[in-house]
Amino acid sequence: MENLDAARFQMAFTLIFHIIFACIGMVMPFFMVVSHYKWLKTKDPMYLTLTKSWQKGVAIFFVTGAVSGTALSFELGLLWPGFMKHAGPIIGMPFSLEGAAFFVEAIALGFYLYGWNKLPERFHWITGIIVGISGVSSGILVVAANGWMNAPSGFDYIDGQFLNVDPVAAMLNPAWGTQALHMVLAAFTATGFAVAGIHAYQVLKGRNIVLHKKAFHIAITFAAIAAILQPISGDLSAKDIAVRQPVKLAAMEAHYHTEKGAPLYIGGIVDADKGTVTNKIALPGMLSFLAFGDFDAEVKGLNDFPLDERPNVPIVHYAFQIMVGIGSILVLAGVLYFISRKRKKWADKKGYWLVFTLLAPFGFIALEAGWIVTEVGRQPWIIHKIMRTADAVTPMPGIVFSFYMYVAVYTLLAVAVTWLMIRQIKVLNQTTY
Repeated sequence: MENLDAARFQMAFTLIFHIIFACIGMVMPFFMVVSHYKWLKTKDPMYLTLTKSWQKGVAIFFVTGAVSGTALSFELGLLWPGFMKHAGPIIGMPFSLEGAAFFVEAIALGFYLYGWNKLPERFHWITGIIVGISGVSSGILVVAANGWMNAPSGFDYIDGQFLNVDPVAAMLNPAWGTQALHMVLAAFTATGFAVAGIHAYQVLKGRNIVLHKKAFHIAITFAAIAAILQPISGDLSAKDIAVRQPVKLAAMEAHYHTEKGAPLYIGGIVDADKGTVTNKIALPGMLSFLAFGDFDAEVKGLNDFPLDERPNVPIVHYAFQIMVGIGSILVLAGVLYFISRKRKKWADKKGYWLVFTLLAPFGFIALEAGWIVTEVGRQPWIIHKIMRTADAVTPMPGIVFSFYMYVAVYTLLAVAVTWLMIRQIKVLNQTTY
């Protein structure tokens, strides 16, 4: 395996792993504090049990996210020294602020975990809110760095030198807002449907039904709202990409020929060598409308860009189709949930709980596909139009062995976390009142 490929595989693998735990760590505290609030208001012991169970999950995912996130920060320097040599001073601010947010989150989590019956009830509950806000803030700040890679700003690039650095302008880059909004909504959607699906499965199996229904309703409410809002965020992102990264948009849609009134493809099999897409459903003018708000707007095709500046079109296109397809399903599921609140008889049917059980992994599949679109779609650039990924990789040999080691260690970590979560669910099922 080439050094560049090994470095890419290692970075992709660790990002795919970390993003799951990062999202759960961002979102689960909000489920926890809602349950806690309901206990404070009703003194229903089920909500107290649920809160304490979820807080253990928050602690486990906090530690896992911290470990995998720390590994990623080291990887930036070890795998991509050419990138960090120039980018470090420019995007150091969001990383340093993310460290501060993480520090606040850790302190607040300590107060929350060990504050039961020791802190005033309201203050104790507020520390849980701080955990959630700090976690989301950390995620938004990290996305700022990724946004800068897609929309480099805050410096002048003259004769291969990065001059007149403005860290604030770099952090507040043009891509940050749309990416951060899309990411936060995706995190709530993915985590919400995953947690709701786990509890729906327990209801389906008849285990501690009342408690699991309470948990389901908290999680799915967040998930449904986020899923319904996600298409708005996606539209903003698409319009931003159409202007800043037209080749990425063309790859997302496998759009090879520049034309006005460009069609939107649903599905399709890409032949990158021939530059064709077969077996697709074409919606006339819709790509032009979605990208520029005009059915007759011109959309640049891949053939307008040099071959060495195009990403891997099939991967980007298929990942985009998966993301949008699953996102659409989850929007319908969110609408289904809100309708079911009025039609309470639906919740008495096993099919209702089976639907949400099956949807449990869908949000994270869409989330991973979205990150593939973002990262692969930017290639061959690590800093868009400034630095190629091949120029940033370490010259040191043997990266492939590091990749194998990360796969082994992270697989063991995933098994351990899964075992801990299964144990938590079993304890929850055995709780009596």
